[in-house]
Amino acid sequence: MKKIISVLSAMLMFIYLCAATTAGAVEFTPPFEVNAKSAYLINLDTNSVIYEKNPDSEQMPASLVNIMTAIIVLENCSDPDSITITADKKLYEEFDEYEYPDDLRYGEIWDGDTLTVTDYLYAMMLTSSCEASNILAYYFGNQNISAFVDKMNAKAKEIGAENTVFANPHGLYDPNQVTTAKDMALITQYALTVPGFEEIATTEEYEVHPVSYITAHEEPWTWSHSNIIMSAASDFYLFGVKGIKTGNLQLSGRNIVTMGTYDGIKYLLVLLNAPFYDEDGDSKYYHIIDAYNLMEWVFDYFEYKDLLSGDEEIAEVKVNNSDGSGYVLVKPKEDYSTLWYSEVDVTSIQKNIKLYDSVNAPVKKGQKLGEIELKLSDEVIANIDLVASGNVDRSFVKFNLSTAKGFFGSKWMKRAILLSLALVLFYLAVCIWAYIYAKKNPKSGLGNKRVVKKLYGNKRK
Repeated sequence: MKKIISVLSAMLMFIYLCAATTAGAVEFTPPFEVNAKSAYLINLDTNSVIYEKNPDSEQMPASLVNIMTAIIVLENCSDPDSITITADKKLYEEFDEYEYPDDLRYGEIWDGDTLTVTDYLYAMMLTSSCEASNILAYYFGNQNISAFVDKMNAKAKEIGAENTVFANPHGLYDPNQVTTAKDMALITQYALTVPGFEEIATTEEYEVHPVSYITAHEEPWTWSHSNIIMSAASDFYLFGVKGIKTGNLQLSGRNIVTMGTYDGIKYLLVLLNAPFYDEDGDSKYYHIIDAYNLMEWVFDYFEYKDLLSGDEEIAEVKVNNSDGSGYVLVKPKEDYSTLWYSEVDVTSIQKNIKLYDSVNAPVKKGQKLGEIELKLSDEVIANIDLVASGNVDRSFVKFNLSTAKGFFGSKWMKRAILLSLALVLFYLAVCIWAYIYAKKNPKSGLGNKRVVKKLYGNKRK
């Protein structure tokens, strides 16, 4: 069953991306500084890019890695709510020797605690729990974390994240572990098609009730999402923002992947390598600041605009041999709308029309007769087919006259006439030569009666 779900998810992702490629791709620049080294903001409904900054620049993902870890677990687990795993302290040993302890994040999962796979996923996605990451990777890698990482890399290639390499399931520093903002957006889009992922990754708070736990816990405990933009108690709260994952490394800055929905429009934002400190050396949540500013910007200033009406008759094309005026009106094949920045006047859009010089009747309604290109400055927004707005019948008389005219004016007719003229001239030349020769040589027989009789018979007149 889990293989079927995985295949269906992949198919849905493929269909989604294919459908999205028809949309326009206009990028706008926000009126504020974006501190992160890389940024990628897209409209999830159309997959069109709204803003990007160094989207293909190589960065370290930190615990954004957990998005892929969750994908592998969910696609290989038939019932995450029922399968339980007991925490084993041997899986924590690598963290004791980790060189940058400020990078470590724990979910208070102690040796001997028994939790469901779902519990571990919440711990990992909400708090970046290192324990949960290793426990899941060890279990679903058949007691081999390296084998699990191999699955992560294989899935990245399958999705199309060609510039991403995973080295561990938790995201702690490894010089070989890299990604890009564009790749992380692609991975997250895929993750959103995996059943269960979005619910886990966008939950603000989760109370865990372990199957069993060591007595030091005394009672169930709670995990809160590290993306404080979704918390009403936060100074950075912005209604409509959800999860999905944050990640920090001292050596590579602060990262965040988050979603937002406003007025029914969905967005996905990836920020990589935002600074830890300001110019005075004070700690700053620049990834949160950037995410808040960008989400507020698209929420406040973007809406769908109709850039082209499918009923607008734009131009006309000459129709040869038509039973009528000799022209047909053309209009866009369909309405065209896109997400638009309200600070940019739509009247600044250039409309470049390319039409067929003429077309022969009959013409069918909806027949392509050209294209219209929408551009903003030098950036192409979209290319839309222009089609006939109605049917145009063929005139019998005009068609036959045109055919006859075409026949007599055709190259074959011209060649036939030239050949005929050449034959006539050749015949005349032979006749003239024979006449002159016969006159000069009367005994040659070319002019005697026997020859004439042979040529014309006895009934010569």
